[in-house]
Amino acid sequence: MSNLTTNFNNKTIKYKQLLSNFKSLLKKNSLKFTVQREVILKTLYNSDIHLTPESLHQLIQKKYPELKTGIATVYRTLSLLEESGIATSLSFGAQGKKYELGAKKHHDHLICTECGSITEFVDEEIEHRQQKITEELGFKMSDHSMQIYGICKKCQNK
Repeated sequence: MSNLTTNFNNKTIKYKQLLSNFKSLLKKNSLKFTVQREVILKTLYNSDIHLTPESLHQLIQKKYPELKTGIATVYRTLSLLEESGIATSLSFGAQGKKYELGAKKHHDHLICTECGSITEFVDEEIEHRQQKITEELGFKMSDHSMQIYGICKKCQNK
């Protein structure tokens, strides 16, 4: 029987440590630590959904209107987070990328090609099988991701 978990919110890294890593990353790249950049990180950290740069920007503008965070700052910060491995993205072609922090426990994704919804899941049997395959083939895996594309139940029932 499969040990399947969906829609979990299991953060494996504490925000304090993440913030420290982020500050080190900015310093390494000769960039200033700003309140706007921290709010981008914190909003992404606290989000239970995958966010496009635009939806992240709108969320920040709504929650912190006094900060005047520009969309360019959001894009640059997300790019930096992704390049460093702190954040990951799923590409939706012309619709762009949706981001999440890599601070969550490893999981895979079901992606609806109709509405764009993303369902996260963990299946220990799949994880075990992937590890076994790499070992059998003499391959040393450093990371992996699985995205399954199709049509969600809600869209099928339309």
